Amino acid sequence: MSDESHAHSGSTLKVGRAAALCLLALAIAYGIGGSVIEYAFSSDPLGPRAFPVALAGVLALLAVWYFFAPGPAEGFPTGGLLVRVLAVPVLLVVSVALFEPAGFAASIFVLTLGSALIFGAPPMKALIGAIGHAALWWFVFFYLLGVYLPVGTLFGG
Repeated sequence: MSDESHAHSGSTLKVGRAAALCLLALAIAYGIGGSVIEYAFSSDPLGPRAFPVALAGVLALLAVWYFFAPGPAEGFPTGGLLVRVLAVPVLLVVSVALFEPAGFAASIFVLTLGSALIFGAPPMKALIGAIGHAALWWFVFFYLLGVYLPVGTLFGG
């Protein structure tokens, strides 16, 4: 099979179209989220809604274009690669869900540790890196920038 015929095989077209539909869903969600931002009209006629809504529109147009002309794409992942690909968004959801009860540092720790393990870091190095990463960003935001970071309800916050 030539490179050209392989690049446009049925399975790669399906993967490209699935990615296009995911991007379109993201564009719609982002556009809805941007359109409900409240602001005082007198401060700026366009307001903070203009940029996210415009960005969502551009993303939606590109997603539709990509749906109809996906071009060459890799085949759909299987086995261990599929597990790693699915683990990343699951890890993000878990990290965000931990933000309120466990706080910023714990959430960043879990995100960093999980990401390192997903991408093959040795467990001890992943643990050390996650501790350092969480401590670094806590220091930067809390002490250098003066940003309040939640410590989480589990830790008395």
